[in-house]
Amino acid sequence: MTAPSTTSLLPSAAAPALPGTWKLAKGRAFTLQPRTNGILRIAQGRVWATVDGPHGGTPSDSGDHILEVGRSMWVRPGQKVVIEAWNATSYFSWDPVLAPVAVRAPRRKLDFAVAMQPLADLRTALVLAGDALRRLVVVLARQVLPATHNGRHGQACIAR
Repeated sequence: MTAPSTTSLLPSAAAPALPGTWKLAKGRAFTLQPRTNGILRIAQGRVWATVDGPHGGTPSDSGDHILEVGRSMWVRPGQKVVIEAWNATSYFSWDPVLAPVAVRAPRRKLDFAVAMQPLADLRTALVLAGDALRRLVVVLARQVLPATHNGRHGQACIAR
């Protein structure tokens, strides 16, 4: 877990009650100033979170938030959030959410040797198709020409 940057130190604990969380003792405050997007999650207790910056006119965007167990809050880079344990020791986690980075695939060289086999297969297929077409024409010609030839020959024999 990446430790959040702080302006005040967390009280040290011999052993945290919840693995992967930070302990925030009653009456203590912690300032979070992340460098990346992230999620502040409450694992135990209740905290009062005050977000720095311009706030909207609605009560839900006042800058003050009460977060309880299971609740979380999205925090943007550079945003300052002060969290304070509400009425008992609380535990929280900070999970950075890294933006995906586009990675360009390396440009591959054309390998003509790989294309040679399909080209040879295509050439063979065209030769076989041409041969099959030639044989089809011969068979059709033999079917049509003998009837015409026999008809003429038959008429010539009768006329004699």
